[in-house]
Amino acid sequence: MTQLRGAAAKTQLHGAATKSKVLVAMSGGVDSSVAAELCLRKGHEVVGVTLKLWGGPQDRGCCAVSDVDDARRVCQQLGIDHFVFNYAAEFERDVVETYVDAHRRGLTPNPCIACNRHVKFDVLLDRARRLGFDRLVTGHHVRISSRSGGLALQRGTDSAKDQSYVLYMLSASDLADVWFPVGDYRKDELRAIASELGLRTAQKAESQDVCFITETAGRERFLAERIDLHSAELVDASGRRIGTAPAVELVTVGQRKGLDLGGAPQRRYAIEVDIGTRRVTVGGVDDLAARGVQLVDHRWANRSVAGDVLAQTSAHGHALPASLDAEGQLHWIEPQRRVAAGQAVVFYEGDEVLGGATAAGHLA
Repeated sequence: MTQLRGAAAKTQLHGAATKSKVLVAMSGGVDSSVAAELCLRKGHEVVGVTLKLWGGPQDRGCCAVSDVDDARRVCQQLGIDHFVFNYAAEFERDVVETYVDAHRRGLTPNPCIACNRHVKFDVLLDRARRLGFDRLVTGHHVRISSRSGGLALQRGTDSAKDQSYVLYMLSASDLADVWFPVGDYRKDELRAIASELGLRTAQKAESQDVCFITETAGRERFLAERIDLHSAELVDASGRRIGTAPAVELVTVGQRKGLDLGGAPQRRYAIEVDIGTRRVTVGGVDDLAARGVQLVDHRWANRSVAGDVLAQTSAHGHALPASLDAEGQLHWIEPQRRVAAGQAVVFYEGDEVLGGATAAGHLA
């Protein structure tokens, strides 16, 4: 297959007349449905694929049996081929087991980021390349721009739906072989296109839940079937015991609900979780403030960055002023709420993603 790089990548990126063979990841939702239609409108040769990822119980999230049926029907309506790729083993190993192990170690994981990193933009992207496709297309609300240093990921036009936070791991070389056509549209515009075409996904509700945890069973039962859960002692800053929590493995920094504080009138939050001693330190909202974030496992779009950035610590949070030192540690301009170890911190310059890393603690 001919890999798209440099000028060729930029030409197709901006919607020029170049015709390509594209593989569209079809989740069964409206965004990926319209992504396939937009590819057809550009004259590309389009094939749809849905991933079989989770074989266990499921009553919410993406990639359920009904989602496969919806994706297949949309492909029929659009007149394109549809296939199902089975990545259940990779999903179990790189997403589910990673999620479980993170809780075992007292971390707060983000399985959607793990899925994007290890499945959609690793094994699926590699397979698309090997099968001779020029691009892997998804329905993520992000855009790609060109700059002197190479390609860069940008926030989507619809700021309320922007998904750049969960795709921060994509490098410039990855971006040369992917395309995100819905990133230039608002959600209501996408639904309008789907409605005009009569697609069954036009008004389908969105799901942002963890697909492998059922609403009926919940996270605690899911984890209890896979690891031992241990009760936690709740202490204040002086070490005085003030309550309990049913499982230290389920407590995350910043949590307030589910902590038995013996009827304390003031709001208290988990500010430290020690998995080894099974002890959770709690405090007031002011005790959650930190000057910075200890970071590990940095991923950069083009090159490592030091100096002023905007940093975002959750998928729907705001990017706030900070700086990265020479070791890649983050320092807030003004103290901010602590970030739970295991969560992603993503760096921006304006709307452009510079990279990201994983929180490992806070800087006092």
